[in-house]
Amino acid sequence: MTESTTEGNSLEAIKPEAAEFVVITGMSGAGRSTAADALEDHGWYVVENLPPQMLGTMAELVSRTPQSIPRFAAVVDVRGKALFADIRDSLQALAASGITFRVVFLDASDDVLVRRFEQGRRPHPLQGGGRILDGISRERTLLAELRSSADLVLDTSSLNVHELASAMTELFSETGPVTLRLTVMSFGFKYGLPVDANYVADVRFLPNPHWVPQLRPQTGLDKDVSDFVLVANGAGEFVDRYVHALEPVLDGYRRENKHYATIAIGCTGGKHRSVAVAEEISRRLAQLPRVTVTTAHRDLGRE
Repeated sequence: MTESTTEGNSLEAIKPEAAEFVVITGMSGAGRSTAADALEDHGWYVVENLPPQMLGTMAELVSRTPQSIPRFAAVVDVRGKALFADIRDSLQALAASGITFRVVFLDASDDVLVRRFEQGRRPHPLQGGGRILDGISRERTLLAELRSSADLVLDTSSLNVHELASAMTELFSETGPVTLRLTVMSFGFKYGLPVDANYVADVRFLPNPHWVPQLRPQTGLDKDVSDFVLVANGAGEFVDRYVHALEPVLDGYRRENKHYATIAIGCTGGKHRSVAVAEEISRRLAQLPRVTVTTAHRDLGRE
């Protein structure tokens, strides 16, 4: 292992060429689970609280079947209690086997760790009958050698959970910055609001093709209906302003490591206006950077 330290927010992306095996460890309360969740969101196979004795078995499995498990992360920490005592020997055996792996050590200042434990109202796993600070001190002593030999030490003192997840994304995601996956859904108000919508827009202010005999049997997917809806007074202005208003929201979602959002566009029956507008909004949003868009029409075909 080669040591590099990342204190604060100066990050260098780690882009391995072969299957990646990462051991996440560090101080309790420093954010190991958050880091593991961030990797899992990007397609890593993650195992928490893995006994160190099993590291070799898992690493061998990953190296033999890189197509099945190209990226594997194991969280190993003092929750393993007596089993954790073998962490140094397990890592040395792993290195001697020739299997490529990296150790990420998460740390934070004592005062920050105390505050996090107090906020979570949980005892430190090593405090016993003493104070939280006693447990932290014991853990620092126990992990001192592991910290000094880690490939990456990440200080999370100044990071909230979203910033830590973003840091792990920058370091380990093959695709780089978070891509936000949007679903733009049309629906009919008479069938009820979508329960999973983050934003709901009402386009019932537009003229209804239902009242045009030749358009009534068609849907918003048909060009005649789409043209009728989108050239109506106020339609173009609405789409322009709505997409523009969503841009800072989507940027905020990415900063907060939110990966999915649903934007619902509703009309009376979910057949004409909402379908046409949802299609146009999807087309506009798909042009934004780091956004993938899926369009769904919940109530199309119900009339």
